Amino acid sequence: MLRLLLALNLLFLNLYACKGGFDSCRLKVVDANVIKGNSLHIPLKNNQKLIFSTTTPNAKIIKHDPYLSLYLVEDNNCFKYPFRVNINQSLGTFGVDKNSVIEGKILKRQIGLNSFALFSEPLSAPSVLLNSCCAIEGIVTERGIIEKEYIERFLKVKKVNYGDFGVRVKDVGSDVVVFSSNPFIEGNRFKKGDIIVELDGKKVKNSASFMRDVLFSEIGSVHSVKIRRGDELLTFSAKSQNRLGGGYLSDTFLEFLGISFDKNLFIIKIEKKAQQYGLKLGDQLLQVNKKNVRQEGDILEIIDNRNKSADLLFEREHFQFFVKVN
Repeated sequence: MLRLLLALNLLFLNLYACKGGFDSCRLKVVDANVIKGNSLHIPLKNNQKLIFSTTTPNAKIIKHDPYLSLYLVEDNNCFKYPFRVNINQSLGTFGVDKNSVIEGKILKRQIGLNSFALFSEPLSAPSVLLNSCCAIEGIVTERGIIEKEYIERFLKVKKVNYGDFGVRVKDVGSDVVVFSSNPFIEGNRFKKGDIIVELDGKKVKNSASFMRDVLFSEIGSVHSVKIRRGDELLTFSAKSQNRLGGGYLSDTFLEFLGISFDKNLFIIKIEKKAQQYGLKLGDQLLQVNKKNVRQEGDILEIIDNRNKSADLLFEREHFQFFVKVN
């Protein structure tokens, strides 16, 4: 009965407490000048602005999430009706840009940093996902939708970081399956093909919720994980490491060795610990373990936790050479 009353109260708030509806939200987006070229500038309370941009904005930056290309900056314009992130259940969702309002729903939830959410209708990018109260449900990018849970966390945390168990997962039917496991994280016990059953004693429902729990975990915290491997049920501890890639950053697991790539697999960063391999900025990765690679996802599919090293083929000025990393 209590749940029913709460649900009815929430419905009442959504239907009657928000005047103007969808059209007023579009006018608010236009009036606030939210959409600027390929970036979003969303005014918030406390003279702050949330910016989505793949380039550094010309503003005083309070904090930055390089994984999701989000910035929180100071805003001296003091927009009269700032936006907020919806922390309640969504009873109506629509995409809005300067010219249109498109009602729909999220068909596929965001799975971590590498697989953004998908909407039921085509949306222009960048744009915003709102509810009838003009509260933020997500940010629409060319890669998909950054969901409100990630936006809300970014605004709340003092320091931007994400946890990592060293796995990337996907939904296969009703199972959450490991499709890649980082061999370069010490003590990583996950293997490709493992089905994740429980996290800290609670049933894992889907990849989206599992990855969110992992990413939002405190760095250094230890968690109990139950997995199914073949006919066996295994339970072990997993320590949350600092996530080094994903989203708009290179995510190949090779970041743990100090090597980062652009989308075409050219090296764009070499840390001191990777200098032993003799690589240079601009070297292009062609193969991993004798298999051709063209994008980050290919590397994650090939690298296997059963082998703690990887054989890489690079090209530099038309000269190809192998490097073994571990």
